[in-house]
Amino acid sequence: MKTTHFSLTTMRRIASNAIIYGLPIPVLLISLMIGSSDNIGITAFWDWIRSIVDSSHTGSKVVENVIFNIRLPRALMTFLVGAALATSGGVLQAIFRNPLVDPYILGISSGAAFGASLAILIPLLSLHISAFVFGAAAVTLTYIFGYSRNSSSITIILAGMIVSGLFTASLALVQYMSDPFKLQAIVQWTMGSLHLSSWHKVQQAVLPISAGLLGLYLIRWKLNLLSLGDDEARAVGVNPLYIKIIAVFLATVVTAVAVASAGIISLYGLFVPHITRMLVGASNTKTTPANIFFGGTFLLIIDNFCRTVFPYEIPIGIFTMIIGAPFFIFLIKKRKINWS
Repeated sequence: MKTTHFSLTTMRRIASNAIIYGLPIPVLLISLMIGSSDNIGITAFWDWIRSIVDSSHTGSKVVENVIFNIRLPRALMTFLVGAALATSGGVLQAIFRNPLVDPYILGISSGAAFGASLAILIPLLSLHISAFVFGAAAVTLTYIFGYSRNSSSITIILAGMIVSGLFTASLALVQYMSDPFKLQAIVQWTMGSLHLSSWHKVQQAVLPISAGLLGLYLIRWKLNLLSLGDDEARAVGVNPLYIKIIAVFLATVVTAVAVASAGIISLYGLFVPHITRMLVGASNTKTTPANIFFGGTFLLIIDNFCRTVFPYEIPIGIFTMIIGAPFFIFLIKKRKINWS
């Protein structure tokens, strides 16, 4: 029986690692083969690759332009955004010790969305800086409203919902004040959109997101100490307030940049950390890198569906909502998620 249990555990671990760390490259390659240009598919892609390997340079310039300047930056941007949202969601759930916490619940996403929409309305503002400033302001207000010496994570979550509502109303006000052309851009952006991805946007997002994810990865083991409680963390020499400030700051940075780059992608930072915990367990030393790789890969898969299932592209935020809602219903029924 012990041998059987060991083999099943080993096989499950190997399968989980294959899903998390083995899928990114194949999914990235598939993302380069599909898109709105139906005549540039698998055959055209491999002919282009063969021309590069053979140094013949006989590949079509059109194929090269579509793959290198349209599909590749979109795939990289999608991976960065997915990794950012999933990792920040997992970190925030670990900090507040609540499975219902995500960047949107704490007001980060709605604050960043308001800041980015304000930058669209007033072009003088920088999109990423405005998104970060208002995302940071939102999480600061959440902490001010919800924190007290005897407060629980539920109190902070309720405060986050109030702050999120305030910034959502402010976003609606910005939409109301916008002219028809800017209104259309803001509405499409609030539903989540990656079709405008470019190398310029990738260059703007890659450094802050990568630095934020690296910082969260380096403190991942301290998040396990926070899950034991503040007193237990202090007992082993860790300052819980210091770690929480750093973690929330880094989560705010990556979320704000992701929202500024792709708009609001609903529920993604909420349900993906649950999937990774089901695959690798609850330890943050494992879930943090898993969220980075699986979060980016899974959003790539969803984006591929958005581009190919229908003759026209569906906003990715709609797809994540469609996937996330049934998944949480499944968790509620099977794993009995509740307040206890």
